[in-house]
Amino acid sequence: MSSQRIAFKVSGTVQGVGFRDFTQKRATEYGLRGWVKNTHCGRVEGEAQGPEESVQKLLKDLNRGPRLAHVVKLEQKEVGVKDGEEKFSCYKTSESGFANIE
Repeated sequence: MSSQRIAFKVSGTVQGVGFRDFTQKRATEYGLRGWVKNTHCGRVEGEAQGPEESVQKLLKDLNRGPRLAHVVKLEQKEVGVKDGEEKFSCYKTSESGFANIE
């Protein structure tokens, strides 16, 4: 089964509603590796890697979000697969790294 890696950016009411924990839990359930974080501009972003079917399941979940979230926009792009990641991590808030997601 081929592996894919995507970068994602979620806009809307996505901070203070457990979005990072929700993302990490779902990604781990699907056997994905990668990371998620809040950004200073109010979004949630990250990367997820694994079987394409599992990545697509995660994207569906991200588009809904946890119960208190209100997702307005989910953007994604394919990025290069990374080696050496052991799990799906939750990072602390930092600057956006995806200013140029098309």
